[in-house]
Amino acid sequence: MESGRKQLKKIKEKLPVTGPQAASVPELLQWYCYHTNTHGCRRIVVSKGRLRRAAWMILTLSAVGIIVWQCALLIISYYTASVTITVQFQEITFPAVTMCNVNPYRNSVTRHLFEKLDQETLMAINELYRLTDNPNNSHVKALHQIAINNQDNILSPNIPLLWIGLVTQEYSIVSDLITKKWHRIDSTVKIQSFESINMQDRTNLVGFQLCENDNNENSTCIIYTFNSGITAIQEWYRLHYLNIMAQVPHQTKLQMGYSADDLIFSCLFDGLPCDSRNFSLMHHPLHGNCFTFNGGENGSILRTIIGGSENGLKMILHLDENEYNPYLVTSMGAKIVIHDQNEQPFVEDMGIEVQTATETAMGLEMTVLKRLSSPYNNCTVDGADVPVINLYNKTYSLQMCLHSCFQMEMVRSCGCGHYEKPLPVDAKYCDQKKYPGWTFCYYRLRSQFIQEQLVCQKTCRPACHSKEWTMTMSIAQWPSSASEEWTLRLLSWEKGLHGNRTLKKNELANLGIFYKDLNQRNISEIAANNIVTLLSNFGGQLGLWLSCSVVCIIEFVEVFFIDMFMIIVRKVMQSVHKWWQNEQEEVPPTVSNTTHGSPVYISDEDPPTFNTALQLPRAHVQDTLPPTYETLHIQSSFGPETSTMESCKH
Repeated sequence: MESGRKQLKKIKEKLPVTGPQAASVPELLQWYCYHTNTHGCRRIVVSKGRLRRAAWMILTLSAVGIIVWQCALLIISYYTASVTITVQFQEITFPAVTMCNVNPYRNSVTRHLFEKLDQETLMAINELYRLTDNPNNSHVKALHQIAINNQDNILSPNIPLLWIGLVTQEYSIVSDLITKKWHRIDSTVKIQSFESINMQDRTNLVGFQLCENDNNENSTCIIYTFNSGITAIQEWYRLHYLNIMAQVPHQTKLQMGYSADDLIFSCLFDGLPCDSRNFSLMHHPLHGNCFTFNGGENGSILRTIIGGSENGLKMILHLDENEYNPYLVTSMGAKIVIHDQNEQPFVEDMGIEVQTATETAMGLEMTVLKRLSSPYNNCTVDGADVPVINLYNKTYSLQMCLHSCFQMEMVRSCGCGHYEKPLPVDAKYCDQKKYPGWTFCYYRLRSQFIQEQLVCQKTCRPACHSKEWTMTMSIAQWPSSASEEWTLRLLSWEKGLHGNRTLKKNELANLGIFYKDLNQRNISEIAANNIVTLLSNFGGQLGLWLSCSVVCIIEFVEVFFIDMFMIIVRKVMQSVHKWWQNEQEEVPPTVSNTTHGSPVYISDEDPPTFNTALQLPRAHVQDTLPPTYETLHIQSSFGPETSTMESCKH
């Protein structure tokens, strides 16, 4: 029994090692490396060469270390039960606030410039009142009689203000509201609505005539009409106003405008007093002297740590109605623009009017927008890739690009720049004396710009990074009827007014600008697909369907790229070597599976299988008798010769 156990033990020792039956730890590890699905461990054993084995060992150990580290972090995070509560009072940057008087210049110092224009405007208004007193049939007949007697077309260089009395297919009858003369114009002079509204009845409209070249009788002329007489007169007055102000020196215009002390009556920021020294001057062509609070010119930007209507910026503005131009503006108040310190305040586009005799509260909410650039959005980071010159020397914005582009187009097409926009290098402002046809060119470009026929809308792109302030406005009567008397007297005394002159509530505006809360809203765009997501998706698909990992991919690259490349190179080198020695290799016989015993070629590198062994040819057997035992007997050199039969007997 004991001997049988020993024999069984010897037989087991001679069997191949399989897992736990290994006799030693190295054999167990060797068996594991040969049979495991972990690619790195297997490659450490089967790889040929010390360098490859060392590389696979380092790679596998590194992967194991990363897995242990990540799993430890996950376990620590899972068992962490502590909670951290942080209370933080956030300081948020207060925006820049630019304010302008609706009336750009004091009428007392500009009256001499616009005296003749004001007289002609008053005459035109009186004439318009007379002509619009319910015309009857006899009035229409009189207009036809004027058409028969008068055959001239109007080609006045002074941009005449006209009243359209009669329109037919052959001619039109218009009246010059300044000279009070009737004129007949033929169909070559177009009558176009400025508001781009098709009117069935184009009579009893007010407009003005613009010609491409006032000095040429054959120049193209257009009469621009308006649905409202007030709008027509204001637009006509504004054209002459721009012609006059374009000839006034810049320093003179600064002196004609309002000062900070004239506009700002009192100021408080977060409960602390402020004055005109906290405001910076910005001259606007259409709004005169404007003033910016917290513009950051000195490098310091104010912040606020408390929200609510009792904090922020509080001001009382003084808007002297006696200094208002009666024809340039018909409203009274101030314009406010909330913007970033590095942005240009476009008062004419984004200005919010503040009403007098009221207290206006503006609650702000700041939103920071961050868009992704190309290929996700058609936005620009800093405007460097937009082929438009920045004429404002401020941070890029869409409005800045559109205004700069329009000014560049006007300089290129009209030969001069518009008065309300900055000038490019070596350009001059337009005026009627130097450039007689600039108004015709300007309105033609303006119409193309509104209809998006210029290149500006296609060239300019929005900025990727921007800040926006959402405003919630509330208005209350100020001062109240109960406090009006003593409030106005006290403010008049502070203003330095003596005697019977006291301020009126229609000249004052109370303004408060504050953050509703200190919550800053950030809107950011994140790419839905990036390199991390792409690799994660690849890893998930490979792991799900092929149980493949990074180590498996490296193994695949090693086998099918490096090793295969080396094999191909070796084969090519062998072929080149054989060709160089002019050796030809015999073609091996083809394999035939038709009958048993047909010849089969088996490569030395492939071990034979059972099926291939059945196809091997049979050994050739000769038809001869086997040898006798006597022939197999060994003859001795020293003993006597004996026969085979005798040896068998013994």
